[in-house]
Amino acid sequence: MTAPYKPTFSPSPSPPLPSMYDLSSENPEEPGLPDEFHDWQPQLLSQTFRPVAYPEDQVFTAADLNLYYDVRNTGYYKRPDWFAVVGVPRLVDAGRLSYVIWREGRNPIVVVELLSPNTQEEDQGQTLRGRQPPSKWEVYESLLRVPYYVLFNREANTFRLFRLEGATYRELFQTRLWIDELQIGLGLWEGKFTGMERQWLRWYGASGEWILTPEERERQRAEQAEQRAQQAEQRAAALVERLRALGVDPDAL
Repeated sequence: MTAPYKPTFSPSPSPPLPSMYDLSSENPEEPGLPDEFHDWQPQLLSQTFRPVAYPEDQVFTAADLNLYYDVRNTGYYKRPDWFAVVGVPRLVDAGRLSYVIWREGRNPIVVVELLSPNTQEEDQGQTLRGRQPPSKWEVYESLLRVPYYVLFNREANTFRLFRLEGATYRELFQTRLWIDELQIGLGLWEGKFTGMERQWLRWYGASGEWILTPEERERQRAEQAEQRAQQAEQRAAALVERLRALGVDPDAL
């Protein structure tokens, strides 16, 4: 007997679901916060920013904190990816809700912007000038007159350095930034931070050594303590051997 005919059905293939590389990672109402790197990199900058010219309690760093710069237009503010101010208290009350220039009395000495798709034109000064509110570049260059401005492209692992000279920024075509008045520098470091191995912006000291994070300092102290303990054990063992060589029983002492 012939088997009954069974029609075959081949469903249409489903289109591939979009991945994180296909979908937007920025909030259109608040661009510039697109990924985890925008949280990790500022942490490393803050943890290693230790200018020797200022005590620790007179150094303030912040990431994505409202920076108010115009007392006549209190609705105007910028949110730098990271910035540092020296000569102001590290803490105000239980922690700053924002940084208000006319209250603090000091402008940032350095600003770092991490390039992202929706903000890179403004970060690099490529937008039209004269509009209100002014762009980041205009605020940093002309209103706050931030001495040092850094742009970091984490995709290409490259950064651009700008120093305020006169009324405008001049690009510095060099591989590291040295801030003489702080005796501290900024460069690209290859290493692991927050479990991620990559190139990072990191501060270094006068002799070129990378400034340690609190975790690295604690690890260094523990390693040094272990080394001292091992050296003490070795000295004690050597003393025991010398005593025995002289015919002295160290256990009888």
